[in-house]
Amino acid sequence: MASPPRSKGYQPNDLHESRQDFDDANAPVKNRLEQPVIGPTLGPFEFLRWTWRLLTSMRTAIILLVLVAVAAIPGSIVPQRLADPNGVAVIRDANPDLYAFYESVQLFDVFTSVWFSAIYLLLFISLIGCILPRTRHHWNVLRAAPADAPKQWTRLPIRQVTPFGGSASDALDRAAATLRAARYRVVRDGDSLKAEFGYLRETGNLVFHIALVGILVTLGFAGGFSWHGQRLLVEGQAFTNQLSSFDTFNPGRWFDETNLDPYAVSLTTFTPKYVRDPVKDVWMPIDFTADIVVTEGGATRTEILKVNDPVHIGDSKMYLLGNGFAPVITVRNPAGDVVFSQPVPFLSQDSNLTSVGVVKIPDGLSEQVGMQGFFYPSAVELDSGALASNNPEPTKPTVTFNIYTGNLGLDDGTNGNVFQLPIDKLTQIAGRHTGDEVVLEPGEAFVLPSGLGSVEFTSVSRFIGVEIRHDATQFGVGLSVAFLVAGLLASLGTRRRRVWVRVTPKGLEWGAQARGDDPGLEAAVGRILTKFSLSETPDKVTRT
Repeated sequence: MASPPRSKGYQPNDLHESRQDFDDANAPVKNRLEQPVIGPTLGPFEFLRWTWRLLTSMRTAIILLVLVAVAAIPGSIVPQRLADPNGVAVIRDANPDLYAFYESVQLFDVFTSVWFSAIYLLLFISLIGCILPRTRHHWNVLRAAPADAPKQWTRLPIRQVTPFGGSASDALDRAAATLRAARYRVVRDGDSLKAEFGYLRETGNLVFHIALVGILVTLGFAGGFSWHGQRLLVEGQAFTNQLSSFDTFNPGRWFDETNLDPYAVSLTTFTPKYVRDPVKDVWMPIDFTADIVVTEGGATRTEILKVNDPVHIGDSKMYLLGNGFAPVITVRNPAGDVVFSQPVPFLSQDSNLTSVGVVKIPDGLSEQVGMQGFFYPSAVELDSGALASNNPEPTKPTVTFNIYTGNLGLDDGTNGNVFQLPIDKLTQIAGRHTGDEVVLEPGEAFVLPSGLGSVEFTSVSRFIGVEIRHDATQFGVGLSVAFLVAGLLASLGTRRRRVWVRVTPKGLEWGAQARGDDPGLEAAVGRILTKFSLSETPDKVTRT
């Protein structure tokens, strides 16, 4: 035998000369253990191919799915800027150091962060890389004939011979008809049959993964057209669906203001229901009902808005989030002219709806006036002299104010929180710790010091907090989930089975084998043989 060609610089004693293509059991153990394992050299193309195969393996896809689930945990624990901006503000004010850390690692924007998007994108690529070759392979399998019978039938787990009457060809035709009735794909190969069942298993598996990609695509792309905004609605006030009317608004990446459907909503009445817990001695809400009027397309209709029962308006939904009281505050100048008169929403602080609010009067008086108010629906005086509310219903509505003068910070063009006053930069002229308490019930007024004017607690209104949400992902996600469930059920409920039939001197010999674990294989083959035996009966009766 000719010796193999030797490359330039070849030396007989080189290391690669001493290595073999097999493990020489006669070689000393010490020498075999000391021989280093030398792998092939990876060039740039080979490295990219190895990376692609690693990324598109099913194991990597499963790991990435787990990582997505784990990465989403901080999004359910830490307040998210888009969903809970007030929670983010609370952390910022209470713990600036923790806020700075969360901000640095994007924990307030988990689902739009760089690291979550990277995992999301890798999962997307991995799933597509898994699906494409499997789809091509499955398509080729569907077009190809069932597998040939093994040469050694004795290795098949199920073998059985059934006698037949008439010719062998007729018997094979009846066997083929029986298998087709059992939804097998059958191919006649001379004096034998080969049949296969369960292609739906892999089809369902592929549909499941394609639907999963559909969910990811829908959330990643169609989610850019979604938006949601919040608004406080006071009884008797109306809201129009335009960008400037929202208190807060969170648009998607591809949001366009022209896509907002034109409609108006006004709150007629809001009716809560409470029951008293005799054990804990607290009032508990059992129902919230808001009667609203919707004007859309020139038509007006009445709707009832409840918690977890949104109202469909245009292409969006309106949800009831919260409620509270909005005392109507009237401020007059020294001449008695009204400079401010409107309901002011007060935010509740406890289950009895003790609430806080702010009134800002930048114009109309000789100085800018800010009032920090406390509202008690059912005011009672404690032993300490402080007020508290013992009922969420307005049995004795009372409002108290701390009144300040100075620059409210409304003239510099910057946005400010309507529920906060810069009291450290203002001068308190009335209220607590001044000796001039401001405690008002409906219809009562307080004369401001220094001849500034007066403030009156006119009446009490209610307000509701609503969220209007347009979700462009619902149809795509719903359709993908339907296919996902259907594919999963098809994949789990189908078994891949192969059956072969051949003619022998004793009759038709049947052999069956399952791909994977299939405890129902024997019973399935038994049913096929029973139906085949029944198909033999008419022939036997005729011959008799």
